[in-house]
Amino acid sequence: MIDIGKKRDYNSLVLVFICTLVLVLSHTATYAQDKFVVVLDAGHGGKDPGRPAKNFSEKDIALNIVLKLGDKLKDLDDVKVVYTRDKDVFVDLKERGRIANEADADLFVSVHCNAFSNDASGTETYVLGLHANKQNFEVAKHENSVIFLEDNYEEKYEGFDPNSPEAVIGMTLMQEEFLDQSLYLASNIQTNFRDQLKRKDRGVKQAGFVVLHQTYMPSVLIETGFITNNSEGAFLNSKSGQDKVSGAIFNAIKKYKKNLDENLVIEETPIAAGSSPSKVYPGIDFKVQISSGTKKLETKSYNFKGLKGIERGKIGNTYKYYYGKSSDYDQIVKMQREARKAGFKTAFVVAFKGEERLQLSEVINQSL
Repeated sequence: MIDIGKKRDYNSLVLVFICTLVLVLSHTATYAQDKFVVVLDAGHGGKDPGRPAKNFSEKDIALNIVLKLGDKLKDLDDVKVVYTRDKDVFVDLKERGRIANEADADLFVSVHCNAFSNDASGTETYVLGLHANKQNFEVAKHENSVIFLEDNYEEKYEGFDPNSPEAVIGMTLMQEEFLDQSLYLASNIQTNFRDQLKRKDRGVKQAGFVVLHQTYMPSVLIETGFITNNSEGAFLNSKSGQDKVSGAIFNAIKKYKKNLDENLVIEETPIAAGSSPSKVYPGIDFKVQISSGTKKLETKSYNFKGLKGIERGKIGNTYKYYYGKSSDYDQIVKMQREARKAGFKTAFVVAFKGEERLQLSEVINQSL
């Protein structure tokens, strides 16, 4: 005969144990999600050697820089590093994007080397956007031509033609919501290359790279220098040069992350020294963009980590989701902090006049 009292005590102990286990696992999962995830992508690899050069291998240089950068980032307690490749293997462009998206990355950094027919030199960092000129398109076209090495590329990329400017323009719309953050990181990287390494600064540029198109987070593609330039190629091929390049990128990522951690606005506004712009802008609606995607979500708080009052908009085939609305800039910055605290770490402020979206910096500066 079973003692009912003992059975109840046993059931209670089991229930307490299960609840405790759930709490521990929940805490562990929350801690893991609090990590700042950086996906590092060494360009090319395996059967794809990258840019042709007599004495240097782009795929090897890119991998060495990425591994050194990863080692530096791993020393930060709150950063998790994910590689698209950590050895000499071929990884197609779509798979690189899938790895980043599956990791729910906060940043995607792709490392490459440049090449040209003359003695060109210098560094440049790209974000996904409309190619401003023929030269930018040619750089993107070369990097995108990797898809021809992939099996079933026509089906995989739905007929995308890397040689077509129109196809490139169409795909850039998908990363529009991360442009400000990507530009901010790219600017930091180029500044460090110029000031810390004394490399020639070829600037921050926009072009249509397939590997950036596949990602759903702020993303940059770095051309660390020209391996067709004997001096620059030797620098990039050396352990010292690779360590310096990885260090400059590391410092840029650290600054980017510090900016997020301190809840600062990523899109910096060029306010004149000593001036103080008006905090209220009549006729302007500031909002906090927290996410976007092709899936239409109900604007319920359970879909947005408890945030209430979510507004949904649509640009092309992409839905954009906004938190809060105010003509008071200070108020919207407070709401940006709330959104980031809730887990939307790349939330940023946007400005509207009616249905028209405006450049935030232009709105701020008009009041000066």
